[in-house]
Amino acid sequence: MTSIFRKMSDQPWLFLAPALTVYAVFALWPMIDVTLMSFQRWNGLDPARPFVGLANYRFILTQDPVFWTAFQNTVIWTVLSLIFPPGIGLLLALGLNRSFVGRSTLRAIYYLPVIIAPIAVATMWRWMYDPFFGLFAQLFTSAGYAMSIPDFLGDADIALYSVFIAYVWQQVGFSMVLFLAGLQNVDRSLVEAASIDGAGRWKTFRHVTLPAIAPTMTIVLVLSLIHSLKAFDIIYGLTGGGPAQSTQMLALWAFTQSMQIFDFGRGGAVSVVLLLITMAIVIPYLRWSLKRESNVR
Repeated sequence: MTSIFRKMSDQPWLFLAPALTVYAVFALWPMIDVTLMSFQRWNGLDPARPFVGLANYRFILTQDPVFWTAFQNTVIWTVLSLIFPPGIGLLLALGLNRSFVGRSTLRAIYYLPVIIAPIAVATMWRWMYDPFFGLFAQLFTSAGYAMSIPDFLGDADIALYSVFIAYVWQQVGFSMVLFLAGLQNVDRSLVEAASIDGAGRWKTFRHVTLPAIAPTMTIVLVLSLIHSLKAFDIIYGLTGGGPAQSTQMLALWAFTQSMQIFDFGRGGAVSVVLLLITMAIVIPYLRWSLKRESNVR
């Protein structure tokens, strides 16, 4: 028996095969199939999927009236997602990394929204945003501004940012936990030495803490980028892309093209464009981050 396990240990592919099989079936093949579908015309029912070349891409890039609106909203959403959830999460992590009574409880409270389903979060915030019976409407009324209650989800000028606030509320705990883990790698002796040398909190953070959590920062930003580009559930639950496509996103528009308009070819084309955008941003950033970390070492 020992010899059998020894022979198996010499063949790492035997241990990797189950995970690779699951990845190929549930991740790699769907990506390949969607890419192939983007060059075809299919309504989801007909057995035939005629090849149309780049026609789907030409349509979404030159004739689709919603694609560029969704693209612009996705860019705004992504930029905001790289600033606010990681920034707020870092501030919370720095505060909750200190010892005080109730620290564990606060950590749990801030992380709780992460484990709530996005659709449930959307339901909660849709009630809070209700202009008649919602929480914010009651606060405005109590403050004497009953005639100035904004229509958070019905006003095209603020709907995207209203949805984004709900998104931040759910995602900030995820960044906080990752930063808390990264802060455990900070050498306390260096922090104490900086304090003895007279360095203030900002200088200690900039020259000691920040370099130590740089790998964590890379992970947080990459995951925040990926989460932002595939944002779907909370937007679908709050506005469905409206009003007037003001909250439409590329991921949501790909779903709409495929599952509501029943044009899987164009929906696949939108998905492939979104995938290419993600790869064009994530891969160079990862290479730059890894190169920077290797130079530091």
